[in-house]
Amino acid sequence: MNDQKFFNPHMAQTLVSVQMLFYINAALTLLLSFGALGPLGLLEVAIMAGSAYGIANERRWGYILAMVTVVLSLVVILLYIAQGGTLFNLNVLLAVLFRVALTVLVFHPESREYQRIWFK
Repeated sequence: MNDQKFFNPHMAQTLVSVQMLFYINAALTLLLSFGALGPLGLLEVAIMAGSAYGIANERRWGYILAMVTVVLSLVVILLYIAQGGTLFNLNVLLAVLFRVALTVLVFHPESREYQRIWFK
C-alpha cells in the first residue's frame, strides 16, 4: 500500500499551515509569474512544492529544505528592498508577508518539536 501524501492534516497545526502556504505560494508564483519565470523561478516553485510534500510525508529532508528555503527567500526579498526596491508594491508586500509567515511557522517551537519527534 502506498502511504505517500500531498497533504497531511494530522500533524502540528503550524506544519499543516506550512504545507498549505508552501503549496499556495508555489501555485501563485507559477500562475502569476509564468511568463517571467526563468529557470531559478521554476526551481523555487519546485523546491516549495517539494518541501510541502516532504513535510506532508513526515520526512526530515522536507523540513530542512523548508528551513533553507524560507531563510533564503526572505534574504532575497530583503536584498531587493535594500537595493532600492519598494516595499509599497503590492507584489513585494505580499511576497514579504508570505515569507515572514512561513519563516515564523517553520521555526516555531511546535514545528521544531513535532519534526524532532516524528519525522524520519
